[in-house]
Amino acid sequence: MRAELPFRYYVRAIVQHQLHLPGVMLAILLLCQPTPLHAQSSSGPAVPNPPPATPQPAPTTADATVAPPSAANPPSQPDAPPPPQPPAVDMPLVHSVIATALEFLGPRTLEPHSSRDFTLWGLGCLTALDPTLTFDSRGANIQLLAGPQPLLSRTAPPADSTDEWAKLATDFLEAARAHSTAVHAAERDDLLQAFFDELFNHLDPYSRYIGPSSASTDREARTGGEADAGITLAQNGRYIVVSAINANGPAWTSEIDTGDRVLAVNSQSTTGQSAATVTEWLRGPEDSALMLRLLSPGQRRAHTVTLRRAKVPPETVFAFVSGPIVVLRVTAFSSDTAEEMSQYLDQATQDKNLRGLIIDLRGNRGGVLQQAVTAAALLLDHGVAAVTSGRDPQSNHIWAVQGGDMTNGLPIAVLVDGRTASAAEILAAALADHRRAVVIGSATLGKGLVQTVAQLPDEGELFVTWSRVIAPLHWPLQGLGVMPQVCTSLGEADTNRALHTLASGRLANQAAITASRAARYPLTVPNILAIRKACPAALGNDRDISVARDLINHPAWYKTAIAAIPDDAAPAAQLSAAP
Repeated sequence: MRAELPFRYYVRAIVQHQLHLPGVMLAILLLCQPTPLHAQSSSGPAVPNPPPATPQPAPTTADATVAPPSAANPPSQPDAPPPPQPPAVDMPLVHSVIATALEFLGPRTLEPHSSRDFTLWGLGCLTALDPTLTFDSRGANIQLLAGPQPLLSRTAPPADSTDEWAKLATDFLEAARAHSTAVHAAERDDLLQAFFDELFNHLDPYSRYIGPSSASTDREARTGGEADAGITLAQNGRYIVVSAINANGPAWTSEIDTGDRVLAVNSQSTTGQSAATVTEWLRGPEDSALMLRLLSPGQRRAHTVTLRRAKVPPETVFAFVSGPIVVLRVTAFSSDTAEEMSQYLDQATQDKNLRGLIIDLRGNRGGVLQQAVTAAALLLDHGVAAVTSGRDPQSNHIWAVQGGDMTNGLPIAVLVDGRTASAAEILAAALADHRRAVVIGSATLGKGLVQTVAQLPDEGELFVTWSRVIAPLHWPLQGLGVMPQVCTSLGEADTNRALHTLASGRLANQAAITASRAARYPLTVPNILAIRKACPAALGNDRDISVARDLINHPAWYKTAIAAIPDDAAPAAQLSAAP
């Protein structure tokens, strides 16, 4: 499904009010992306990072005592060939990375911690790498021990002296490398990864360090890698054909359609070439010219299209037509998700027979916060989409939208499941709280924490949780998640009963909806579990779509479900929920 009209992106998402900082600050939301399920992450404007700490060599001090390798790390036998030496570690760069991280972490973590806390937590990596190494920080000095033997002693700097603690960390890492074979074998990236892993074990589960290689891959996934045309090619017998067109790419508004046969790329014939080879031909320097010779199905004459290559973020929105209903499957929130949604909505609303919209957020792990807010702005006339609150004044925002509903009030159903998280939860909560959509499925994951991103001197990235998300009706997303108006996770029989109840003018899940919207931060775990048990988190199923169609096709059912959301009766002061 493609937009044939020029892009009409007239909806704006703006910050109506910012608690402590003038201007608009764009935070990054990487919500609900635990490390094993790491998805997308962040591009677009982020909080300005402090300048990297100036790399300085770690001084060699007189009180450093280096002991010979311990019995746990015996020297190799004289007649054995010497083992290969690991690459030298650039300790000045390690110092710069740690100093930059400590400077960035200090004012931003949800709870206050000192540079001393961060450093000692991180240095726990030495014990993890070599269990014979321990620390003694009980007195005025910090000591590194190998068993009972002191390896290095340093006077503890003032708790918030960032650079001094970075120097101490670097000195201790160097001393451990000189003593321990296990630590010495760790390369720079491994050593830093271990340091930050231990540090973040003491914070929330979403703050983390991403090494240079993975960070580069993530950045490309968010913003696009090499520049190309934004089309996908496939083999169709002897021919190379266009199988998909990315709504973010330069080909979207050109005279290229799926099914077109690619005859030549920059006058180079594709005859006898594979789809993979021709795909490589499409790539090149950003903004460089690309000429495609194409033959459309049913046509006898080929035509030529000239494009300018561009970096194309992965497509995250996919549209399907189901009779008079359009289904938008949103897989993540990247830097162009709201624009993709707008293009599909622009085309869908040209159909005078359109009766409703289904937004499928099942399995969506989240992404960029402002993209979720802008997506909400496409479907809301005005109002607050979310509130973020943290210690750092720059993390505090009331994210408000204005502009106009592109669908002119068409019924909307939003599908969610237990994997729906972060930015996806923000969109679902905003549409539900404003009585703009009926949410169907199960309780969502419940990650309402915002991460801001620091670029580090080693080209790695630091993701630091710095604020909590409060929904428009003032309830916290963290832990609680979004409670659907129509629950489908309790089985087929229960879902059928819920629809029969809806047909009679009542909502089966009304008690849980009321309780979830009345919840206020902080919530205890028992309170969260008591609310969520009404519709436990589960994977989505095929019934979700059919329930959504039923609601759109029965206006009275839809109206009952919409009315189940309580009025906004909370005092305005609760918008600035304390961290």
